[in-house]
Amino acid sequence: MMLLFYAKNQREFKQLDNKRQSIMHFHWYKYQRGFSLIELMVVVVILGIIVLGLVTFFTGGAKSWVAGQSQLEAQRNARQAMDRMVREIREGELIEGSSDDKYIEVSFPDSFAKSNVIFSWAGTPGAPIIRSSIPLINDVKTLHFSYPDTPPDSSKVHILLEVDVDKDGKPDVTLNADVKLRNFGL
Repeated sequence: MMLLFYAKNQREFKQLDNKRQSIMHFHWYKYQRGFSLIELMVVVVILGIIVLGLVTFFTGGAKSWVAGQSQLEAQRNARQAMDRMVREIREGELIEGSSDDKYIEVSFPDSFAKSNVIFSWAGTPGAPIIRSSIPLINDVKTLHFSYPDTPPDSSKVHILLEVDVDKDGKPDVTLNADVKLRNFGL
C-alpha cells in the first residue's frame, strides 16, 4: 500500500514507503522546472525572425558592396579608355571624323613612326569602343566626338563617353574631355 501526504511548507507530495519507512519526494507538476512546448515554439519563432532580419541586413550589405565594386571598376576602365584616347588624339597632327560623330581617325607626324589610330563605336548601347580593331572598353552607352572649330581648322576635339555597366539604360559613368592637338599643322 502506498501512502501520500502533502507537505505544505515544502510544497510537494511525499510518499511513505511501507518497507523502508523512508520518504520519497515527488514534485507536484505545477512546481516542476522546465519549459512547455508552446514556450519553446514561441522562442523558436522569435529567434527565427531575428535571424531572418540579420540575414536580410547582411545580404543587402553584400549586394551594396558588389554594386560598389562594379561601379568602381567601371569608373576605372572608363578613365583608362578616356585617358588613352585623349593621349593619342593629343599627339596627332590631323584628325578626321565621321558625320555621325562615332568615329575618329588620328594621323601622327612622320617623326613618331606610328601608324594612324582609329577610335570607333558601333552606335548601339553596350557595344565596345574599338581602337584599330581591338576593343578598348565594353558597355558603352554613348561615345560622341565633336569639333568646336570648323574644318579644316579642327585642332580641338570634345569627347563625351558614357558607360552603362548594369544595363539599366542610365549611364553609370559619364566622362567629358576637351583635347587640343599639339602637333596640328606641323
